[in-house]
Amino acid sequence: MKRSLDLTPEQRTGLLDLYRGSPDPDVRFRSPILLLLGEGHTWVTVATLLYCGSRTIDRWVKRFHAEGVESVAGHKPGRRPRLDPSWIKLAAEWVTEKTPREFGFPRSRWCREVVAVVLRRLHRVQVGRETIRCWLYRADLVYRRPRPVLGPTDEQREERLAALRKLLAELPDDETAVFQDEVDINTNPKIGSMWMVRGQQAKVETPGNNEKRYISGSIHWRTGQVFLTEGKPKQGRNTELFLAHLDDLRSRLRRYKKVHVIRDRAKCHTSDEVAVYLHDYRDRIDLHLLPAYSPDCNPIERVWWHLHEAVTRNHRCKSMQELLDLTFAWLSERNPFKVEGLSVYQIAA
Repeated sequence: MKRSLDLTPEQRTGLLDLYRGSPDPDVRFRSPILLLLGEGHTWVTVATLLYCGSRTIDRWVKRFHAEGVESVAGHKPGRRPRLDPSWIKLAAEWVTEKTPREFGFPRSRWCREVVAVVLRRLHRVQVGRETIRCWLYRADLVYRRPRPVLGPTDEQREERLAALRKLLAELPDDETAVFQDEVDINTNPKIGSMWMVRGQQAKVETPGNNEKRYISGSIHWRTGQVFLTEGKPKQGRNTELFLAHLDDLRSRLRRYKKVHVIRDRAKCHTSDEVAVYLHDYRDRIDLHLLPAYSPDCNPIERVWWHLHEAVTRNHRCKSMQELLDLTFAWLSERNPFKVEGLSVYQIAA
């Protein structure tokens, strides 16, 4: 029978303080082991009362003899890692800063097996994929979908944004500005996350033939009011739809002497027909270009994002008309929208 532990009054008080006051459940588990041994209970009794094994008791008795009361709060349970922590740092650098192709693997993404193979080939370190998973979690890495961003940038981005800021800051009272873009609505629903019974994957019915309809929209840069023009059946994102939307803007904003339309560089926004239209209505409409590859500077993009999240993802509409009715009902209910996006405020600053 193993002997109990001898505790001084100070050690007993310190262990009681840890047991009663520590927010760490591991510390509140270790302290009673030593306290019960200090009260004269045997290892068998302590193991029975605390549902632990003799190896656990032995580990914390040895650490207590070596380090005192501080050992209870300063150690995590389980074995110490057998490898140097520098390997964890190296694996984290590989998966965040390099690609498998740099190590001779025809892959675009890292997996745990490839990290383990590279460690074994280059450094003769033998670890399994579960060890790699634990390492990457310890390095504060998670496995999730990245956010897509546009690679090319406009070399004149800052100059163009400065010109737009100047335009908005100096607008006379009888002129206004809107941000314009198109959105496509499809009977083939976009798939997104939804609630479902665990173990039973929900199903979203898709039509045999997809039908698409475009909507041209503009958001007022101050009020957030959104103006919409519905495209015709089988009409793409073309110049005809854009010009129809400009007609709607002239009608809806007729109390303003001039409407400044800020839009992207799509071909339907810069065609010869648009140039003719601008000449005919030069006193009422003026077009301004956003920097290339800058959807983040257009607040109407956020409206379309919310539209997809609320309506088009996982929708169960049986026809395009039903989907359009739902789309316009949602847009009408939410109008006016909050103008979102830091870049917008930077433009308007």
